Amino acid sequence: MRCLLFICLLLGAVQSFALDRSSVEGYQLANGLQLILKPTSDRGHVSIRLVVGVGLDDFSCADQQLPHLLEHLLFSGTDDSGEGGLEERMQALGGEWNAFTSHADTTFVIEAPAKNQRKVLDLLLSLLTQTQLTEQRIADAKQVVEREDGGHYSHLQRWLDRQDLGHSASNQLAVELGLKCAERAPVRSLTRAQLERVRNDWYAPNNMTLIVVGELDRVLPAYLERTYGALEAVEPSDHKPLADIDAKADAERVLLRGVVGDTAKLHWLLPEPVIAGQSDETWNLLRDYLEWALYSELRLKHGLSYGPWSEREVFGGVGFLSLNADLERDDVEQAQQVMTQLKTQLLKNGLDPQRFARLKQAAIARQAWAVQGNSALADYYWSALGDYDESRFADPAKRLQTVTLNEANHALRQLFAEPGYVRIEKPLFSYNGLSVAILAALVLLVLIALGWRIWRHRHH
Repeated sequence: MRCLLFICLLLGAVQSFALDRSSVEGYQLANGLQLILKPTSDRGHVSIRLVVGVGLDDFSCADQQLPHLLEHLLFSGTDDSGEGGLEERMQALGGEWNAFTSHADTTFVIEAPAKNQRKVLDLLLSLLTQTQLTEQRIADAKQVVEREDGGHYSHLQRWLDRQDLGHSASNQLAVELGLKCAERAPVRSLTRAQLERVRNDWYAPNNMTLIVVGELDRVLPAYLERTYGALEAVEPSDHKPLADIDAKADAERVLLRGVVGDTAKLHWLLPEPVIAGQSDETWNLLRDYLEWALYSELRLKHGLSYGPWSEREVFGGVGFLSLNADLERDDVEQAQQVMTQLKTQLLKNGLDPQRFARLKQAAIARQAWAVQGNSALADYYWSALGDYDESRFADPAKRLQTVTLNEANHALRQLFAEPGYVRIEKPLFSYNGLSVAILAALVLLVLIALGWRIWRHRHH
């Protein structure tokens, strides 16, 4: 019956169905595999995303590269032809693929001709079930992962990380607060037994979501029932609790970036408070508002920064909203004063109703063109899995419409209730400062030489 209904959708409502990105054909197979199928009017192409619910945050700092290493190993080959043979098979089908390991999940990304979608899915299934984790393949994959992370992790790089010199401003703050590992996770010590355990415990249908978007084969549901439905479910593994703030960090720090230069970056990072009933769209609108406020103050009024920006990031279980500016290093203090004045003005008067309404309407309008094409739609479903329920994704435009000025002002006051953290990134010397230092060193050398000659003259 499910297959019959799906075929009716394909035949009778493809055009209208494709216009509503929030509605999909979604259901679970008996083994727990979640399917999200979306037929569109884009012909001749499908986008496939297989999302496995295991990421870096599910492991301790020492073992954090396990899911990343396994991801690479799964592309090492399913037979004696190895990695090259596997890639040739995908090329012969006219498709291309990649994979990504994030803090929350591991996702296989495929773009392929619609006519070969079942053959491509066959190849993906063989990759998951037939890849042999040999010691040689593991050694080769470790080298690839090390190169992706910047090459061999030398003692100097480890020392720089420990001295707070190896991270960006937000990452460095996350390290200080205990939300992020201070050093790069090791790869060489990981074992075959650990990798096999990760595959057995996490690469199971009841921990996966398969997303297929585009010109879908009419028999795709029956095919998936027969093939992917044969995978065996496992007892679900518990996810490691997300890190929370467990250490103190300095309110303000200067982070050295390079030796000489006249530029600097100012970052004001504010932990997002947890507010009952507050939607993510409220924080997104507040981010947009603060970015425009920074632009108005730092660029248009004071000419201090060409491209100030506001950003939201998540580390462990804590979200941060940051106000950032690229500056001349001599303008950092003035920019800090402008930001402080902006905070005072916002707390006193709240958000400007007209400006808030304009930015809210722009954010709603943006939803009409924000996701274009099969690939973008598949990526959208991947990123919005947390908002999926019973064949529908939450409509971001409708959720934006429900955000009120009072809610945004309440979030603003809660955000600024704590002072946050200031991080200033700049080189050790300015060009003028380096010139003065060199001149002073030369003068000192001349004085030492003269003193030496005078001393020798007096003693001979």
